[in-house]
Amino acid sequence: MSYPILRPLVAAIGLSLAFSASAAKPVKAAKSAAKPAAKQEAPAAELTLAHNLGAAGEEQLRAVVDRFNKEHSANLKVVRLEKGEKPAGLNLIMRYDMSDVLASPKSFVPLGEMMAKAGEPLKLDLSPDLKAGVVDAKGRLVALPLLYSTPVLFYNKNAFRRAKLDPDQPPKTWLEMQAVLDKLQEAGYACPYTTSWPVWVHVDNVSAISGLPAVTDKGMLNFNGLPQVKHIAMMTTWTKANYFKQFGRRAEGSARFNNGECAMITTDSREHVDFREAKGVELGVAPLPYHDDVYGGRQNTLADGASLWIGAGRSAAEYKQAAKFVSFLVSPEMQVELVRVYGALPMTSTARAAARSKLLQDGDRTLEVAYASLKGRGAMPQNHVSDADPVRIITNEELEAVWSDQKPAKAALDTAVSRGNAVLNAKPALKKAQPF
Repeated sequence: MSYPILRPLVAAIGLSLAFSASAAKPVKAAKSAAKPAAKQEAPAAELTLAHNLGAAGEEQLRAVVDRFNKEHSANLKVVRLEKGEKPAGLNLIMRYDMSDVLASPKSFVPLGEMMAKAGEPLKLDLSPDLKAGVVDAKGRLVALPLLYSTPVLFYNKNAFRRAKLDPDQPPKTWLEMQAVLDKLQEAGYACPYTTSWPVWVHVDNVSAISGLPAVTDKGMLNFNGLPQVKHIAMMTTWTKANYFKQFGRRAEGSARFNNGECAMITTDSREHVDFREAKGVELGVAPLPYHDDVYGGRQNTLADGASLWIGAGRSAAEYKQAAKFVSFLVSPEMQVELVRVYGALPMTSTARAAARSKLLQDGDRTLEVAYASLKGRGAMPQNHVSDADPVRIITNEELEAVWSDQKPAKAALDTAVSRGNAVLNAKPALKKAQPF
């Protein structure tokens, strides 16, 4: 740094005296030159949010993150969640990837613990319907059920009219549905019915509705009973009759419904936002059908979906920013926004009431139907066949063998349970409903 008041002195008595003069009064010289700069805040720690959403979902997620960064002067980055890599600071993990969390609990920290250490109060009166899988045995929140939903039946009211069916009277039981599918086929539909997420819908949830959970309290598979065998066998006859078309193991069926090819679909309730502009579709929604010959009548469906998990080993500054992002997400305004944009079930009763009133103004009954299907029982800890990646793959293989007429339903489900339990016994961590 140069000091203008010393330059004449340097010229007169030499460089050495100038140095001694500046050394003698460094503070005074500095003050006379300029006022010290104001103390600047350190830049926000860079934190990453990893996800495995599709292209549309990623675009919506980036919009949420951009809004958070702008409002909070934050530095949160969105990246792809790559299988086998170390978790990011924040991880939006879909139902079908939960086995990665269950198998490596030390790679994550409980949400409530992180929020407490970051000094950010977690103001969330979580809806009981959404607690399964994200609350530990002591009721503490370990993850955020950000994009939860439950399976429902969507149908095209225009297709019903074409088939001379009442568009306001969807089938309540699987038996009633068969008669509807017959009329839709007669009306010219080559795909009367399809499904997305076949294991989640037709194993986990059909079992739950029948009062026979697909997984026992000890984490072992148990979906080869009479109700499940009858259901899968029924769908085999539907396949042969061309009532039912299967297009894949994930959301492939949703694309076929969205383009107007299929008249009915069973899939997650959150997909109603994707079907709003479906080609030639006036959207109808109803509870997932049930088998009325099962003892005890219709039981509840299950809630599951994408949840936000916190990666371990991050700095205090990173966790501080993660905590602020969580608080941002659970704010009433953002919860309603998540319902509108993603179709997620609201996380609190207050947000649920607000979102329901706003959505119902548009005639959308999906939220109402979804909560009626859950019957307030979503808090029950429940392992899902669809959450354990290797078990789900086995089950899909066996279902496809039945529906392609390569195996009888009983033999296929027995094999799926046997093979799946062998995997679970070899990997006990996968038997848990959540890792902590």
